[in-house]
Amino acid sequence: MKAVIKPTKAEGTIMAPPSKSMAHRYMICAALANGESIIDNINYSEDVLATIDCIRALGAEVIEDGEKLHIIGRGISAGGKVRFSCRECGSTLRFMVPLALLREEESLLTGSQTLLNRPMSVYENIAEGQDLLYKKDEEGITVQGKLSPGSYFIPGNISSQFISGLLFALPNLEGDSTICLIPPVDSRSYIDLTIGALAKFGITVTWADETTLIIKGGQTYKPANVTVEGDFSNGAFLEVFNTIGGQVTVTGLDEASEQGDRVYLDYFGKLCQGRASLDISNCPDLGPVLFVVAATHFGGDFTGTRRLAIKESDRGRVMCEELAKFGIESCQEEDSIHIESGALKTPTETLHGHNDHRIVMSLATLLTITGGEVDDAHAVNKSFPDYYDRIKKLGIEVEIL
Repeated sequence: MKAVIKPTKAEGTIMAPPSKSMAHRYMICAALANGESIIDNINYSEDVLATIDCIRALGAEVIEDGEKLHIIGRGISAGGKVRFSCRECGSTLRFMVPLALLREEESLLTGSQTLLNRPMSVYENIAEGQDLLYKKDEEGITVQGKLSPGSYFIPGNISSQFISGLLFALPNLEGDSTICLIPPVDSRSYIDLTIGALAKFGITVTWADETTLIIKGGQTYKPANVTVEGDFSNGAFLEVFNTIGGQVTVTGLDEASEQGDRVYLDYFGKLCQGRASLDISNCPDLGPVLFVVAATHFGGDFTGTRRLAIKESDRGRVMCEELAKFGIESCQEEDSIHIESGALKTPTETLHGHNDHRIVMSLATLLTITGGEVDDAHAVNKSFPDYYDRIKKLGIEVEIL
C-alpha cells in the first residue's frame, strides 16, 4: 500500500489520538481486577487490539462499545495452556510475559518474527535465576512459572517495558519485592505512567530512591472507570506541521501528563531556533519526527539514539537512508545521530516506510513539502489507524493506493 502526497499546507484544529501507552496499562489493570471496569476514549490500533487479545486469553471478558471498553476482570486464569497473540506489539509482549509467569501452567506468546527477534534478555535471565521455563522457538516464546517475590536487579538503560511488566505482576505475589535499577535509568517517565495506572486500580508502588522501586505483595487490583488521555507521541505528528509552515491547533493533550514525549514542543522549538543538541534517551519514539524538524531547519545532533535500532525497524539507520533521498546528509554513530540541514529535493523514487508507523508518518510529513510517495502506508494502523483521515481534515492532499 502506498500513500501519494502532494505539496500542501496543513491548517485547522484537530484532536490528538488517545494514548496507546495508557490504554495498554489500563486494560491490563482492568483484566487483573475482579469485576467490571470501563475504559473510555479507546482507539483500536493494531497494538491496542493485541492487548485486547491477550487479556482475553488471560481470562477477562472484553466488550467493545464504540470508544468504550467494558472489561470484566477475573484475575489470572488457571487451567491449561494459554496462547497470547501479541501481533507486532513490543509493549504487549513485554507486559504479558511476567503475567504469564503467574499462571504456573504453560503459556505460549506469539507474534511477528520482527517482534520475537527483539531483545528479551531481562526475562531470560530472571527465568534462569528462578529455574522457570523460558523457551524460544519457531512457534514463539513458551514460559512456565511460577514467578517468585524478591529483589530484581535490572539495567536501567534497557526498555522500561520490562520494568512495567514486572510492576503489573509482582503485587499479585504473597511476598514483597524490590526492583533495583542499575544506572543510568532511561525512560523513567514510562515507569511513572505505569505506577500512575496501577494507583487508579488500587495498587501501590513507591520509589524508595532514584533507582529503587518497592512493591508490596498481597495487593488486590480493584475495578475502576478511567478515560485514556491524549497521546503526545502521535500528537507530535500533527503538531510537526507547524514547524513547516502549517497552522494547526492540537487539542486533547494534558499539560500535566507524565508522558515523556510531552517534551516534543520544547524540542521542536529548539530545533527551529538553531542547530540543537538533544538527548532522546527518554523519548526515543520522537526520534524520527525530530530528525524531520532538524532536516527542514538548522540540522541537529542527537544523543541517546542506541535504542532506535530495536524498534519496529532500525529507525536511526533507515531515517538516514530515507533522508538521503531528499538530499539531506546525516551521520550515525553508536549512540548518536547527526542530521545536516539543506534544501529538500523532491525524491525521484518511492520512499520506503520499512513497515514502521513512525517512519511512515515522518516521511509523509516531508512529502507535504516536496510531494512524492511512501510505501508500507498501512503501517500507521499499528498506533494511529486514522492518521490519513486526520491529516486530510487539515487539508493535506493524500491518496492511498
